[in-house]
Amino acid sequence: MPDHSPHQKRIIDRYYRNRDSIMVSRLEEIVTELFLAESDSKRNRLWDRAAKAMRNLKWKESVIEHILASRRPDVLATNLESWAKGENRSP
Repeated sequence: MPDHSPHQKRIIDRYYRNRDSIMVSRLEEIVTELFLAESDSKRNRLWDRAAKAMRNLKWKESVIEHILASRRPDVLATNLESWAKGENRSP
């Protein structure tokens, strides 16, 4: 497989530079979808995606466990706001 073209390299670099904001946007979408989800299977898939996104953002594991234990979208939304202020980040 050939190396990436310069254009592809710029796209890849931009993705990794903006990865946190992409993950935050995904979490915001997940929160909305959780509030609207009608089936348990849909909620379970969304919580799995939320857990992955929180770990990608390097949230404290204790916070992630608390959110997943409660499985309440409002708790996730509140913690997302706190993370944006810099409160739930791992050292």
